[in-house]
Amino acid sequence: MMLQTMTMMMRRILLLLGGCSGLAGAQTHKVAKPESVVRAVGVYEWTGDLAKPAASRLIPVTVFIDGQLQDAGVYLARPVPLALLSGNLYELQDAGKPKGALELSFARHMQMTENATGASLFDDGWFGYGSYKAPAAEKKAPALKPSKQLAEVKGSKGAADDGRPHFSNKGGAADADANANKDRVDPDKTTPGKAGSDKAASDAPVGSATPEDADRPTMRRRSGSSDNDSAGKSSTASTADKGAGTDTSTPADDPDRPHLSKKTSGDPAGDTTASTPDSGSTQSGSGQSGSSQSGSGGDSDSKAPPTTASGGSKDDPDRPTLKRRTAEEIKQDRKKEDRASVTGVGSLNDDPNRPTIHRGKPASALTEDDLPKLTGLPVDLKQMVAVSDAANRPVHEFARPWEDDAERKAILTKMQTLARAKLAGYGAKAAASVPEATPPALRKGTPAATATARRAAAAKKAAASAEVALLDEDLKGYTLSYGGLATYVYSAHTAGVGAALDYVTVVAQADALGELKPALDNVTDAAHLDRTPRMRLVDAVDAEASNRASLLFELRGQHSRQFGLYSVIGARSDQKFLSGSTQ
Repeated sequence: MMLQTMTMMMRRILLLLGGCSGLAGAQTHKVAKPESVVRAVGVYEWTGDLAKPAASRLIPVTVFIDGQLQDAGVYLARPVPLALLSGNLYELQDAGKPKGALELSFARHMQMTENATGASLFDDGWFGYGSYKAPAAEKKAPALKPSKQLAEVKGSKGAADDGRPHFSNKGGAADADANANKDRVDPDKTTPGKAGSDKAASDAPVGSATPEDADRPTMRRRSGSSDNDSAGKSSTASTADKGAGTDTSTPADDPDRPHLSKKTSGDPAGDTTASTPDSGSTQSGSGQSGSSQSGSGGDSDSKAPPTTASGGSKDDPDRPTLKRRTAEEIKQDRKKEDRASVTGVGSLNDDPNRPTIHRGKPASALTEDDLPKLTGLPVDLKQMVAVSDAANRPVHEFARPWEDDAERKAILTKMQTLARAKLAGYGAKAAASVPEATPPALRKGTPAATATARRAAAAKKAAASAEVALLDEDLKGYTLSYGGLATYVYSAHTAGVGAALDYVTVVAQADALGELKPALDNVTDAAHLDRTPRMRLVDAVDAEASNRASLLFELRGQHSRQFGLYSVIGARSDQKFLSGSTQ
Protein backbone atom coordinates (compact mmCIF):
# COMPACT_ATOMS: atom_id res chain seq x y z
CA MET A 1 0.00 0.00 0.00
CA MET A 2 2.81 2.37 0.88
CA LEU A 3 4.58 1.62 -2.43
CA GLN A 4 1.40 2.34 -4.40
CA THR A 5 0.92 5.65 -2.59
CA MET A 6 4.51 6.71 -3.32
CA THR A 7 4.09 5.79 -6.97
CA MET A 8 1.00 7.97 -7.28
CA MET A 9 2.80 10.88 -5.64
CA MET A 10 5.73 10.56 -8.05
CA ARG A 11 3.34 10.63 -11.00
CA ARG A 12 1.72 13.81 -9.73
CA ILE A 13 5.12 15.45 -9.30
CA LEU A 14 6.14 14.49 -12.84
CA LEU A 15 2.89 15.86 -14.22
CA LEU A 16 3.42 19.14 -12.36
CA LEU A 17 6.99 19.41 -13.62
CA GLY A 18 5.85 18.71 -17.16
CA GLY A 19 3.21 21.44 -16.94
CA CYS A 20 5.75 23.93 -15.56
CA SER A 21 8.21 23.14 -18.33
CA GLY A 22 5.44 23.61 -20.88
CA LEU A 23 4.62 27.03 -19.42
CA ALA A 24 8.29 28.01 -19.43
CA GLY A 25 8.59 26.94 -23.06
CA ALA A 26 5.46 28.91 -23.96
CA GLN A 27 6.99 32.03 -22.45
CA THR A 28 10.29 31.77 -24.32
CA HIS A 29 9.02 30.43 -27.68
CA LYS A 30 7.85 33.01 -30.18
CA VAL A 31 5.72 31.92 -33.13
CA ALA A 32 6.22 34.20 -36.12
CA LYS A 33 3.20 35.11 -38.17
CA PRO A 34 3.23 33.18 -41.45
CA GLU A 35 3.83 35.24 -44.52
CA SER A 36 0.79 35.81 -46.71
CA VAL A 37 1.81 34.86 -50.25
CA VAL A 38 -0.35 35.41 -53.34
CA ARG A 39 1.49 34.26 -56.45
CA ALA A 40 0.25 33.31 -59.90
CA VAL A 41 2.15 31.30 -62.51
CA GLY A 42 1.35 31.06 -66.20
CA VAL A 43 2.89 30.12 -69.53
CA TYR A 44 3.53 32.89 -72.04
CA GLU A 45 3.42 31.69 -75.66
CA TRP A 46 4.39 33.77 -78.68
CA THR A 47 5.61 33.62 -82.25
CA GLY A 48 8.19 35.84 -83.87
CA ASP A 49 10.45 38.18 -81.89
CA LEU A 50 9.97 38.48 -78.13
CA ALA A 51 10.23 42.29 -78.20
CA LYS A 52 7.64 42.54 -81.01
CA PRO A 53 5.73 39.25 -81.16
CA ALA A 54 3.60 38.48 -84.18
CA ALA A 55 0.99 36.87 -81.90
CA SER A 56 0.97 35.98 -78.22
CA ARG A 57 -1.17 34.74 -75.32
CA LEU A 58 -0.92 33.86 -71.62
CA ILE A 59 -2.19 30.53 -70.30
CA PRO A 60 -2.91 30.62 -66.53
CA VAL A 61 -1.61 27.59 -64.63
CA THR A 62 -1.53 28.01 -60.83
CA VAL A 63 -2.48 30.48 -58.11
CA PHE A 64 -0.78 29.99 -54.73
CA ILE A 65 -3.04 31.48 -52.06
CA ASP A 66 -3.78 30.53 -48.45
CA GLY A 67 -0.91 28.02 -48.59
CA GLN A 68 -2.45 25.96 -51.43
CA LEU A 69 -2.04 25.69 -55.19
CA GLN A 70 -5.25 26.44 -57.08
CA ASP A 71 -6.10 26.07 -60.77
CA ALA A 72 -5.63 29.58 -62.14
CA GLY A 73 -7.92 28.89 -65.08
CA VAL A 74 -11.02 28.62 -62.88
CA TYR A 75 -10.08 30.23 -59.53
CA LEU A 76 -12.49 33.09 -58.68
CA ALA A 77 -13.85 33.25 -62.24
CA ARG A 78 -16.46 36.00 -61.63
CA PRO A 79 -16.60 35.92 -64.60
CA VAL A 80 -12.88 36.49 -65.36
CA PRO A 81 -10.42 34.42 -63.29
CA LEU A 82 -8.35 36.28 -60.70
CA ALA A 83 -5.11 35.57 -62.55
CA LEU A 84 -6.38 37.20 -65.79
CA LEU A 85 -7.81 40.49 -64.51
CA SER A 86 -6.99 43.51 -66.65
CA GLY A 87 -3.94 45.35 -65.35
CA ASN A 88 -2.24 42.30 -63.81
CA LEU A 89 1.49 42.50 -64.32
CA TYR A 90 3.44 39.31 -65.05
CA GLU A 91 7.21 39.02 -65.02
CA LEU A 92 8.64 36.81 -67.75
CA GLN A 93 11.42 34.62 -66.38
CA ASP A 94 14.12 32.37 -67.75
CA ALA A 95 15.06 29.99 -64.91
CA GLY A 96 14.22 32.74 -62.41
CA LYS A 97 16.02 35.56 -64.25
CA PRO A 98 13.74 38.45 -65.37
CA LYS A 99 13.34 38.82 -69.13
CA GLY A 100 10.65 41.48 -69.35
CA ALA A 101 7.08 42.11 -68.25
CA LEU A 102 3.59 41.48 -69.59
CA GLU A 103 0.69 43.78 -68.67
CA LEU A 104 -2.69 42.15 -69.32
CA SER A 105 -5.21 44.16 -71.32
CA PHE A 106 -8.11 41.72 -71.60
CA ALA A 107 -9.00 38.04 -71.27
CA ARG A 108 -11.11 35.75 -73.41
CA HIS A 109 -12.75 32.39 -72.82
CA MET A 110 -12.22 30.32 -75.95
CA GLN A 111 -14.33 27.30 -76.85
CA MET A 112 -13.34 24.67 -79.38
CA THR A 113 -15.79 23.95 -82.14
CA GLU A 114 -16.85 20.42 -83.03
CA ASN A 115 -15.03 20.43 -86.37
CA ALA A 116 -11.86 21.97 -84.95
CA THR A 117 -8.77 20.91 -86.83
CA GLY A 118 -5.29 22.26 -87.26
CA ALA A 119 -4.96 25.89 -86.13
CA SER A 120 -7.90 25.97 -83.69
CA LEU A 121 -7.46 22.48 -82.25
CA PHE A 122 -6.15 23.52 -78.82
CA ASP A 123 -8.12 26.77 -78.37
CA ASP A 124 -10.19 25.89 -75.33
CA GLY A 125 -10.24 27.65 -71.96
CA TRP A 126 -9.24 31.06 -70.56
CA PHE A 127 -6.43 33.03 -72.21
CA GLY A 128 -4.94 36.44 -71.37
CA TYR A 129 -3.63 39.01 -73.82
CA GLY A 130 -1.38 41.98 -73.14
CA SER A 131 1.58 44.05 -74.28
CA TYR A 132 5.20 43.09 -73.74
CA LYS A 133 7.55 45.50 -71.94
CA ALA A 134 11.29 45.09 -72.26
CA PRO A 135 13.35 44.99 -69.05
CA ALA A 136 15.09 48.13 -67.90
CA ALA A 137 18.63 48.46 -69.16
CA GLU A 138 21.25 47.66 -66.56
CA LYS A 139 23.58 50.49 -65.63
CA LYS A 140 27.12 49.51 -66.49
CA ALA A 141 30.02 50.86 -64.49
CA PRO A 142 32.57 52.84 -66.50
CA ALA A 143 35.46 50.77 -67.74
CA LEU A 144 38.71 51.20 -65.88
CA LYS A 145 41.51 52.70 -67.93
CA PRO A 146 45.21 52.30 -67.21
CA SER A 147 46.99 55.38 -65.95
CA LYS A 148 49.34 57.05 -68.38
CA GLN A 149 51.53 58.43 -65.61
CA LEU A 150 53.66 55.94 -63.74
CA ALA A 151 53.86 56.12 -59.98
CA GLU A 152 57.12 57.51 -58.61
CA VAL A 153 58.51 57.53 -55.08
CA LYS A 154 60.56 60.62 -54.29
CA GLY A 155 62.97 60.92 -51.43
CA SER A 156 63.79 63.91 -49.24
CA LYS A 157 65.55 66.93 -50.66
CA GLY A 158 69.28 66.80 -50.82
CA ALA A 159 69.42 63.05 -50.20
CA ALA A 160 70.37 60.36 -52.61
CA ASP A 161 67.32 58.38 -53.77
CA ASP A 162 68.06 54.68 -54.06
CA GLY A 163 64.37 53.70 -54.46
CA ARG A 164 64.01 52.22 -50.98
CA PRO A 165 62.23 53.68 -47.96
CA HIS A 166 64.39 54.71 -45.00
CA PHE A 167 63.58 55.35 -41.34
CA SER A 168 65.72 58.11 -39.84
CA ASN A 169 65.67 61.07 -37.42
CA LYS A 170 65.90 64.06 -39.69
CA GLY A 171 66.55 66.44 -36.82
CA GLY A 172 69.78 64.71 -35.89
CA ALA A 173 71.71 65.85 -32.84
CA ALA A 174 69.88 69.17 -32.58
CA ASP A 175 66.53 67.43 -31.98
CA ALA A 176 68.10 65.08 -29.48
CA ASP A 177 69.51 68.02 -27.49
CA ALA A 178 66.20 69.87 -27.65
CA ASN A 179 64.33 66.83 -26.34
CA ALA A 180 66.87 66.42 -23.57
CA ASN A 181 66.48 70.07 -22.52
CA LYS A 182 62.71 69.73 -22.62
CA ASP A 183 62.68 66.77 -20.26
CA ARG A 184 65.32 68.27 -17.94
CA VAL A 185 63.99 69.77 -14.68
CA ASP A 186 65.70 72.97 -13.54
CA PRO A 187 66.46 72.59 -9.83
CA ASP A 188 66.06 76.34 -9.18
CA LYS A 189 62.69 76.70 -10.94
CA THR A 190 59.51 74.62 -11.07
CA THR A 191 59.18 74.89 -14.87
CA PRO A 192 61.23 72.08 -16.49
CA GLY A 193 63.73 73.30 -19.02
CA LYS A 194 61.52 76.05 -20.35
CA ALA A 195 63.80 79.03 -19.96
CA GLY A 196 66.60 77.36 -21.80
CA SER A 197 64.42 76.26 -24.69
CA ASP A 198 62.81 79.72 -24.97
CA LYS A 199 66.20 81.35 -24.96
CA ALA A 200 67.45 78.97 -27.66
CA ALA A 201 64.38 79.66 -29.74
CA SER A 202 64.70 83.43 -29.31
CA ASP A 203 68.39 83.41 -30.21
CA ALA A 204 67.73 81.52 -33.43
CA PRO A 205 67.40 83.80 -36.45
CA VAL A 206 64.12 84.13 -38.29
CA GLY A 207 63.64 81.46 -40.94
CA SER A 208 66.65 79.44 -39.80
CA ALA A 209 66.66 75.66 -40.07
CA THR A 210 69.01 72.85 -39.31
CA PRO A 211 71.36 71.85 -42.09
CA GLU A 212 69.99 68.30 -41.98
CA ASP A 213 66.51 69.37 -43.15
CA ALA A 214 65.92 72.72 -44.81
CA ASP A 215 62.13 72.28 -44.66
CA ARG A 216 62.03 71.68 -40.93
CA PRO A 217 59.76 74.19 -39.11
CA THR A 218 61.41 76.25 -36.36
CA MET A 219 60.12 77.97 -33.23
CA ARG A 220 61.14 81.55 -32.50
CA ARG A 221 60.15 84.48 -30.33
CA ARG A 222 58.51 87.31 -32.19
CA SER A 223 60.69 90.40 -32.42
CA GLY A 224 59.69 93.73 -30.87
CA SER A 225 59.58 94.65 -27.21
CA SER A 226 56.89 97.33 -27.45
CA ASP A 227 54.14 94.73 -27.62
CA ASN A 228 55.45 92.93 -24.56
CA ASP A 229 55.74 96.20 -22.61
CA SER A 230 52.21 97.28 -23.47
CA ALA A 231 50.86 93.85 -22.68
CA GLY A 232 52.61 93.90 -19.31
CA LYS A 233 50.99 97.25 -18.45
CA SER A 234 47.47 96.24 -19.52
CA SER A 235 46.75 93.05 -17.56
CA THR A 236 48.12 90.80 -14.85
CA ALA A 237 47.89 87.67 -17.03
CA SER A 238 50.14 89.14 -19.69
CA THR A 239 52.65 90.17 -17.00
CA ALA A 240 52.86 86.58 -15.80
CA ASP A 241 53.40 85.40 -19.34
CA LYS A 242 56.14 87.95 -19.83
CA GLY A 243 57.90 86.78 -16.68
CA ALA A 244 57.74 83.20 -17.97
CA GLY A 245 59.33 84.23 -21.23
CA THR A 246 56.28 83.75 -23.51
CA ASP A 247 54.53 86.21 -25.78
CA THR A 248 50.75 86.05 -26.29
CA SER A 249 50.31 89.26 -28.27
CA THR A 250 49.88 89.50 -32.03
CA PRO A 251 52.41 91.41 -34.11
CA ALA A 252 51.21 94.82 -35.31
CA ASP A 253 52.13 94.03 -38.92
CA ASP A 254 49.50 91.23 -39.20
CA PRO A 255 46.82 92.46 -41.70
CA ASP A 256 44.27 89.95 -40.37
CA ARG A 257 44.73 90.99 -36.74
CA PRO A 258 41.40 91.90 -35.05
CA HIS A 259 41.20 95.29 -33.33
CA LEU A 260 39.06 96.37 -30.37
CA SER A 261 38.10 100.01 -30.58
CA LYS A 262 35.63 102.49 -29.14
CA LYS A 263 34.13 104.92 -31.58
CA THR A 264 33.91 108.52 -30.47
CA SER A 265 30.80 110.63 -30.91
CA GLY A 266 32.59 113.26 -32.89
CA ASP A 267 34.25 111.01 -35.45
CA PRO A 268 32.45 107.72 -36.31
CA ALA A 269 35.25 106.63 -38.57
CA GLY A 270 37.95 107.23 -36.04
CA ASP A 271 38.79 104.52 -33.54
CA THR A 272 41.32 103.87 -30.87
CA THR A 273 43.02 100.47 -31.00
CA ALA A 274 42.89 98.68 -27.68
CA SER A 275 46.27 97.04 -28.14
CA THR A 276 48.11 100.16 -29.34
CA PRO A 277 50.20 101.59 -26.55
CA ASP A 278 49.77 105.20 -27.79
CA SER A 279 46.03 105.16 -27.26
CA GLY A 280 46.38 104.72 -23.55
CA SER A 281 43.29 102.54 -23.38
CA THR A 282 42.92 99.67 -20.97
CA GLN A 283 40.79 96.55 -21.11
CA SER A 284 39.72 94.71 -18.00
CA GLY A 285 40.32 90.96 -17.91
CA SER A 286 37.98 90.28 -15.00
CA GLY A 287 35.30 88.79 -17.29
CA GLN A 288 32.51 91.20 -16.12
CA SER A 289 29.99 92.42 -18.66
CA GLY A 290 30.21 96.07 -19.57
CA SER A 291 33.84 96.59 -18.48
CA SER A 292 35.07 100.13 -18.91
CA GLN A 293 37.41 101.13 -21.69
CA SER A 294 38.87 104.61 -21.43
CA GLY A 295 40.28 106.43 -24.45
CA SER A 296 42.13 109.66 -24.70
CA GLY A 297 38.91 111.54 -23.86
CA GLY A 298 37.52 110.78 -20.44
CA ASP A 299 33.87 111.49 -21.30
CA SER A 300 33.55 109.12 -24.29
CA ASP A 301 30.97 106.91 -22.48
CA SER A 302 28.68 109.84 -21.87
CA LYS A 303 28.77 110.78 -25.55
CA ALA A 304 27.43 107.51 -27.02
CA PRO A 305 25.52 107.88 -30.32
CA PRO A 306 21.80 108.38 -29.62
CA THR A 307 19.17 105.89 -30.73
CA THR A 308 16.13 107.45 -32.38
CA ALA A 309 12.78 105.95 -33.30
CA SER A 310 13.09 106.94 -36.92
CA GLY A 311 16.59 106.10 -38.03
CA GLY A 312 18.50 104.45 -35.23
CA SER A 313 22.23 104.83 -34.87
CA LYS A 314 23.98 106.71 -37.63
CA ASP A 315 27.02 104.42 -37.57
CA ASP A 316 24.95 101.23 -38.10
CA PRO A 317 22.23 101.59 -40.76
CA ASP A 318 21.25 97.89 -40.47
CA ARG A 319 20.67 98.05 -36.75
CA PRO A 320 17.08 96.96 -35.83
CA THR A 321 15.03 99.69 -34.19
CA LEU A 322 11.79 99.89 -32.23
CA LYS A 323 9.29 102.49 -33.32
CA ARG A 324 5.59 103.17 -33.21
CA ARG A 325 3.73 102.76 -36.50
CA THR A 326 1.32 105.35 -37.74
CA ALA A 327 -2.28 104.65 -38.71
CA GLU A 328 -1.40 104.89 -42.39
CA GLU A 329 1.32 102.27 -42.07
CA ILE A 330 -1.01 99.90 -40.22
CA LYS A 331 -3.59 100.27 -43.00
CA GLN A 332 -1.01 99.47 -45.69
CA ASP A 333 0.15 96.33 -43.81
CA ARG A 334 -3.43 95.09 -43.61
CA LYS A 335 -3.85 95.46 -47.35
CA LYS A 336 -0.75 93.36 -47.93
CA GLU A 337 -2.06 90.59 -45.69
CA ASP A 338 -5.44 90.48 -47.48
CA ARG A 339 -3.87 89.55 -50.79
CA ALA A 340 -4.43 85.97 -52.12
CA SER A 341 -1.50 83.56 -52.08
CA VAL A 342 -0.74 80.12 -53.54
CA THR A 343 0.83 77.45 -51.34
CA GLY A 344 2.35 74.15 -52.35
CA VAL A 345 0.21 71.02 -51.95
CA GLY A 346 2.84 68.36 -52.70
CA SER A 347 3.89 66.62 -55.88
CA LEU A 348 1.52 66.44 -58.84
CA ASN A 349 2.35 62.76 -59.17
CA ASP A 350 0.43 62.11 -55.94
CA ASP A 351 -2.87 62.92 -57.63
CA PRO A 352 -4.60 59.60 -58.51
CA ASN A 353 -6.86 61.36 -61.06
CA ARG A 354 -4.00 63.03 -62.86
CA PRO A 355 -4.20 62.39 -66.63
CA THR A 356 -1.21 60.72 -68.23
CA ILE A 357 0.12 61.01 -71.76
CA HIS A 358 1.15 57.87 -73.65
CA ARG A 359 2.66 57.25 -77.01
CA GLY A 360 -0.08 55.25 -78.66
CA LYS A 361 -2.75 53.43 -76.68
CA PRO A 362 -2.18 52.40 -73.06
CA ALA A 363 -2.23 48.72 -72.20
CA SER A 364 -5.65 48.97 -70.55
CA ALA A 365 -7.21 50.35 -73.75
CA LEU A 366 -5.90 47.71 -76.16
CA THR A 367 -8.47 45.56 -77.93
CA GLU A 368 -8.46 42.38 -79.97
CA ASP A 369 -7.72 44.36 -83.10
CA ASP A 370 -4.61 45.88 -81.52
CA LEU A 371 -3.22 42.58 -80.20
CA PRO A 372 -3.25 39.67 -82.65
CA LYS A 373 -4.33 36.52 -80.87
CA LEU A 374 -2.40 33.30 -81.04
CA THR A 375 -4.37 30.28 -82.18
CA GLY A 376 -3.49 26.61 -82.22
CA LEU A 377 0.07 25.31 -81.90
CA PRO A 378 2.24 26.78 -84.66
CA VAL A 379 5.53 25.17 -85.57
CA ASP A 380 7.58 28.17 -84.38
CA LEU A 381 5.77 28.41 -81.03
CA LYS A 382 7.94 29.56 -78.11
CA GLN A 383 7.15 29.30 -74.41
CA MET A 384 8.32 31.09 -71.25
CA VAL A 385 7.30 31.12 -67.61
CA ALA A 386 5.33 34.16 -66.38
CA VAL A 387 5.04 34.98 -62.66
CA SER A 388 2.80 37.56 -60.98
CA ASP A 389 3.39 38.28 -57.29
CA ALA A 390 1.77 40.74 -54.91
CA ALA A 391 5.18 41.55 -53.35
CA ASN A 392 8.58 42.42 -54.80
CA ARG A 393 11.01 39.60 -54.09
CA PRO A 394 14.74 39.25 -54.74
CA VAL A 395 15.85 37.50 -57.90
CA HIS A 396 16.71 33.82 -57.49
CA GLU A 397 18.27 32.17 -60.53
CA PHE A 398 17.90 28.40 -60.78
CA ALA A 399 20.00 27.75 -63.89
CA ARG A 400 23.20 25.81 -63.29
CA PRO A 401 26.01 27.08 -65.51
CA TRP A 402 28.40 24.60 -67.06
CA GLU A 403 31.99 24.64 -65.91
CA ASP A 404 33.26 24.00 -69.43
CA ASP A 405 32.37 22.13 -72.61
CA ALA A 406 33.95 18.95 -71.31
CA GLU A 407 31.51 18.81 -68.37
CA ARG A 408 28.48 19.36 -70.60
CA LYS A 409 29.66 16.67 -73.02
CA ALA A 410 30.15 14.18 -70.18
CA ILE A 411 26.66 14.85 -68.75
CA LEU A 412 25.13 14.63 -72.24
CA THR A 413 26.70 11.22 -72.80
CA LYS A 414 25.28 9.90 -69.52
CA MET A 415 21.82 11.27 -70.25
CA GLN A 416 21.85 9.73 -73.74
CA THR A 417 22.63 6.35 -72.19
CA LEU A 418 19.67 6.68 -69.83
CA ALA A 419 17.37 7.79 -72.66
CA ARG A 420 18.34 4.88 -74.93
CA ALA A 421 17.71 2.44 -72.08
CA LYS A 422 14.19 3.86 -71.61
CA LEU A 423 13.52 3.68 -75.36
CA ALA A 424 14.66 0.05 -75.48
CA GLY A 425 12.33 -0.87 -72.64
CA TYR A 426 9.40 0.90 -74.31
CA GLY A 427 10.10 -0.89 -77.62
CA ALA A 428 10.22 -4.31 -75.95
CA LYS A 429 6.86 -3.69 -74.28
CA ALA A 430 5.30 -2.58 -77.57
CA ALA A 431 6.60 -5.68 -79.36
CA ALA A 432 5.16 -8.02 -76.73
CA SER A 433 1.65 -6.62 -77.15
CA VAL A 434 -0.51 -7.83 -80.09
CA PRO A 435 -2.86 -5.22 -81.61
CA GLU A 436 -6.60 -5.91 -81.69
CA ALA A 437 -6.71 -5.69 -85.47
CA THR A 438 -4.46 -8.77 -85.85
CA PRO A 439 -5.92 -11.42 -88.25
CA PRO A 440 -7.31 -14.61 -86.65
CA ALA A 441 -4.45 -16.64 -88.05
CA LEU A 442 -1.89 -14.46 -86.19
CA ARG A 443 -3.70 -14.21 -82.88
CA LYS A 444 -2.10 -15.35 -79.68
CA GLY A 445 -1.94 -19.10 -79.26
CA THR A 446 -1.68 -20.09 -82.92
CA PRO A 447 1.59 -21.41 -84.37
CA ALA A 448 1.80 -18.51 -86.82
CA ALA A 449 1.40 -15.96 -84.03
CA THR A 450 4.10 -17.64 -81.99
CA ALA A 451 6.56 -17.52 -84.87
CA THR A 452 5.71 -13.90 -85.65
CA ALA A 453 6.21 -12.87 -82.01
CA ARG A 454 9.59 -14.57 -81.95
CA ARG A 455 10.73 -12.77 -85.08
CA ALA A 456 9.47 -9.41 -83.75
CA ALA A 457 11.23 -9.92 -80.42
CA ALA A 458 14.47 -10.75 -82.21
CA ALA A 459 14.18 -7.65 -84.38
CA LYS A 460 13.53 -5.41 -81.36
CA LYS A 461 16.46 -6.95 -79.54
CA ALA A 462 18.75 -6.30 -82.48
CA ALA A 463 17.47 -2.72 -82.74
CA ALA A 464 18.00 -2.16 -79.01
CA SER A 465 21.57 -3.36 -79.20
CA ALA A 466 22.36 -0.78 -81.88
CA GLU A 467 22.53 2.89 -80.97
CA VAL A 468 19.29 4.70 -81.69
CA ALA A 469 19.66 8.08 -83.39
CA LEU A 470 18.36 10.87 -81.14
CA LEU A 471 17.20 14.08 -82.81
CA ASP A 472 16.48 17.60 -81.49
CA GLU A 473 18.33 16.96 -78.25
CA ASP A 474 17.85 19.46 -75.44
CA LEU A 475 19.81 19.37 -72.16
CA LYS A 476 19.33 21.83 -69.29
CA GLY A 477 20.84 21.95 -65.82
CA TYR A 478 19.25 23.44 -62.70
CA THR A 479 19.95 23.98 -59.03
CA LEU A 480 16.40 23.86 -57.69
CA SER A 481 17.25 25.15 -54.20
CA TYR A 482 20.07 26.82 -52.30
CA GLY A 483 22.84 24.25 -51.89
CA GLY A 484 20.76 21.58 -53.66
CA LEU A 485 22.01 18.85 -55.93
CA ALA A 486 22.36 19.40 -59.65
CA THR A 487 19.27 18.42 -61.65
CA TYR A 488 19.38 17.70 -65.41
CA VAL A 489 16.50 17.49 -67.90
CA TYR A 490 17.05 15.78 -71.26
CA SER A 491 14.54 15.43 -74.11
CA ALA A 492 14.78 14.10 -77.67
CA HIS A 493 12.89 12.04 -80.25
CA THR A 494 13.70 9.39 -82.82
CA ALA A 495 13.24 9.37 -86.58
CA GLY A 496 10.08 8.03 -88.18
CA VAL A 497 6.35 8.72 -88.26
CA GLY A 498 3.39 7.34 -86.41
CA ALA A 499 4.24 4.49 -84.08
CA ALA A 500 7.89 4.64 -85.18
CA LEU A 501 8.27 8.23 -83.86
CA ASP A 502 9.21 7.96 -80.18
CA TYR A 503 9.53 10.84 -77.70
CA VAL A 504 11.70 10.52 -74.61
CA THR A 505 12.22 12.80 -71.60
CA VAL A 506 14.52 11.95 -68.68
CA VAL A 507 15.05 13.89 -65.45
CA ALA A 508 18.11 12.85 -63.43
CA GLN A 509 19.72 14.21 -60.30
CA ALA A 510 23.34 13.86 -59.21
CA ASP A 511 24.05 12.26 -55.87
CA ALA A 512 26.82 13.19 -53.43
CA LEU A 513 29.35 11.22 -55.52
CA GLY A 514 28.31 12.86 -58.79
CA GLU A 515 26.52 9.81 -60.22
CA LEU A 516 23.27 10.49 -62.11
CA LYS A 517 20.16 8.85 -60.71
CA PRO A 518 16.98 8.92 -62.85
CA ALA A 519 14.11 10.64 -61.02
CA LEU A 520 11.47 10.97 -63.75
CA ASP A 521 11.12 9.61 -67.28
CA ASN A 522 8.52 9.70 -70.03
CA VAL A 523 8.50 7.66 -73.25
CA THR A 524 5.68 7.61 -75.81
CA ASP A 525 5.14 7.54 -79.57
CA ALA A 526 3.17 9.72 -81.93
CA ALA A 527 0.40 7.12 -82.35
CA HIS A 528 -0.40 6.85 -78.61
CA LEU A 529 -0.25 10.46 -77.38
CA ASP A 530 -3.82 10.31 -76.07
CA ARG A 531 -2.90 7.33 -73.91
CA THR A 532 0.50 8.65 -72.78
CA PRO A 533 1.00 12.38 -73.45
CA ARG A 534 4.39 13.74 -74.30
CA MET A 535 6.19 15.68 -71.55
CA ARG A 536 7.74 18.92 -72.81
CA LEU A 537 9.77 21.02 -70.38
CA VAL A 538 8.74 24.67 -70.06
CA ASP A 539 11.15 25.82 -67.33
CA ALA A 540 11.92 25.74 -63.61
CA VAL A 541 9.72 28.05 -61.54
CA ASP A 542 9.20 28.91 -57.88
CA ALA A 543 5.41 28.62 -57.69
CA GLU A 544 5.17 29.08 -53.89
CA ALA A 545 7.74 31.85 -53.27
CA SER A 546 9.73 29.41 -51.12
CA ASN A 547 13.09 29.73 -52.95
CA ARG A 548 12.64 26.13 -54.09
CA ALA A 549 11.78 25.61 -57.73
CA SER A 550 9.68 22.95 -59.39
CA LEU A 551 9.84 21.71 -62.97
CA LEU A 552 6.92 22.92 -65.12
CA PHE A 553 6.04 20.46 -67.91
CA GLU A 554 3.50 20.63 -70.70
CA LEU A 555 1.72 17.28 -71.14
CA ARG A 556 0.70 17.43 -74.80
CA GLY A 557 -1.63 14.78 -76.16
CA GLN A 558 -3.16 14.20 -79.55
CA HIS A 559 -6.12 16.57 -79.03
CA SER A 560 -5.56 18.10 -75.57
CA ARG A 561 -2.86 19.27 -73.21
CA GLN A 562 -2.24 19.97 -69.52
CA PHE A 563 0.44 21.60 -67.37
CA GLY A 564 2.01 19.90 -64.37
CA LEU A 565 4.43 20.88 -61.61
CA TYR A 566 6.96 18.30 -60.40
CA SER A 567 9.32 18.62 -57.45
CA VAL A 568 12.58 16.63 -57.50
CA ILE A 569 14.25 15.90 -54.15
CA GLY A 570 16.75 13.13 -53.50
CA ALA A 571 16.44 11.66 -57.02
CA ARG A 572 12.68 11.23 -56.50
CA SER A 573 9.92 13.17 -58.25
CA ASP A 574 6.53 14.17 -56.93
CA GLN A 575 3.67 15.68 -58.92
CA LYS A 576 2.58 18.76 -56.98
CA PHE A 577 -0.06 20.10 -59.35
CA LEU A 578 -1.89 19.19 -62.57
CA SER A 579 -4.04 21.74 -64.36
CA GLY A 580 -7.29 21.12 -66.12
CA SER A 581 -7.29 19.68 -69.61
CA THR A 582 -7.66 22.04 -72.55
CA GLN A 583 -8.90 20.60 -75.81
